[in-house]
This record gives sequence, structure tokens and C-alpha cells, in this order.
Amino acid sequence: MKRVVLLVVVLCFSVFTFAQDAADKINEANEAMKGKEYAKAFELYESAMGNLGDVQVPDAINFNIGLAAYNSDNFEKAIGYFDKAVAADANADKALEYIAGAYVKMEKYDEAVVAYKKAIEVSSEPASLSYNAGIAAYKGKKYEAAVDFFGAAVEGNYKGKTAQYYKAVCYSKLNDDAAYKTALEEGVAKFAGDKKLTAALAKVYVSEGNDLYKKGAEILSAANQKVNDGALSTADDAYNAEVAKAKTEFAAAIEVLEKATAIDPSNANAAKLLEACNAVK
Repeated sequence: MKRVVLLVVVLCFSVFTFAQDAADKINEANEAMKGKEYAKAFELYESAMGNLGDVQVPDAINFNIGLAAYNSDNFEKAIGYFDKAVAADANADKALEYIAGAYVKMEKYDEAVVAYKKAIEVSSEPASLSYNAGIAAYKGKKYEAAVDFFGAAVEGNYKGKTAQYYKAVCYSKLNDDAAYKTALEEGVAKFAGDKKLTAALAKVYVSEGNDLYKKGAEILSAANQKVNDGALSTADDAYNAEVAKAKTEFAAAIEVLEKATAIDPSNANAAKLLEACNAVK
């Protein structure tokens, strides 16, 4: 009988010791978090959670542990603790944001996009999350989704210039040249003077101007070849009609190239093409 009593006493003492040890470790972990010693904090938290005994801890501690794990690059563990925080509705909006960020760190972009969508639904600042979601979708080559996310960021006035540029680039990745041009024109109109947007749009205009110039040059060259071959003379109406067609193309080229130089005076290709067009218009 004495042996049984002794065993019970020892057992109770051990439980109490473990519980006290867990409480001490949680306090130490909290102090480590304040000092931004995240790896140390995470190790202490994990050790404490494995030996809680009778220690009662709030559900919100899962967010803190997730944060310590995230900042010490333990992303898988971080997601597990943040999931617990979300389930307990303990700082759930931020937990969802960190879950998305953890997936990005692990380059699991599909999962990141899903997590960002959930975070956006409950966030009081959805524009910044939309931008980050756009980056995740872009890295994961989910360009259609990225277009929507970046559009939401622009509407929410978060990194608007950059978001608009990425939105345009996504259309380019989707091989939608018309939408790419439109997005750039919208960006230049909304964010006048932004170098990335103006330079990109100027290149589009130069490409269009070059195509028009080439078309005009081909028409003129073909007409002159007929003159050289004796099929036409420069006095013939047919020849003059071809020259008029060529000039129409050159005039159209000049119009679009002037748009390019207006928004990006440093574009040397636009200046050269304008000179060539004006020489034959």
C-alpha cells in the first residue's frame, strides 16, 4: 500500500514539474519573440506545447507559434499552427495572410493563390493582399488570375503603377496583344510619366509604326520596280495611285510614331522611323 501511495505522489510531482516547465518555456518564448529571436522562440514554444500538463494556454498562442516558425523559415510548421489559429478564429485574417506567404516561400503558388483568396475575403485591406496574390499567380504562371488580382490592386490604390504594369505583362504572357496595349494605355493615362509604362507603350507604338512604314515602303518599291521594268511610267495614274497608297501608310506610321515620341522622347527607334517616314511622305 505504501508503494502505491509513493508512486502516485511521484506521478503528481512529475506532472506538476512538466506543467511548470512548460509555463516557463512559454514565457521564455514570449521574451524571445520580443527580441526577434524567432528560431529560439519556436524551439521553446514547440517544447512547451509537447509538455503542457495542466497548463492552460489560449488558442491565440497558435498564431504566435506560427509567426515564430514563419520567421525562422519553418514554413510547413508555420502553416500547421496558422491553420489552428484560423480554426479557432484567433487573428484569423493575419493567419491566412501568413499561410499564403508561407506557400509563396515554398514556391507552392497554386496553394498560395487559394490562401490569398481566403485572406482577401476577410481582410480590411484587400488591395495589398490582391497585389501579393497577383505576384503569386504571376510566378505560378496563372496569368488570367493575376490580371484580376492586379486590377483589384490598382482599383484599391495599392502600388498602382507597378500593378498596372504587371497586369499588362500578364496579357502579353497570354499572347493578347490588344489587351496588352490597352492596359498600357490605361496605365499611361492614369499614371502619367511612369517610365516602365511609357517605355513599354512606346515600344508598342514603334512596332506598329514600323509595320506601317514597311507596308508603305513595299508598296512604293513595287511601284518603282514596275517603272524600272517598263510596265509603268511615273506619269501613269496607276503609278500615282500606288504612291498615294504608300503615302497613306507613311502618314499612319507618322501618327503612331509621334505618339511614341510624345510619351518617350528617348526612344531612338521612334525618332529614326519618323525621319524615314517624313523623307518619303
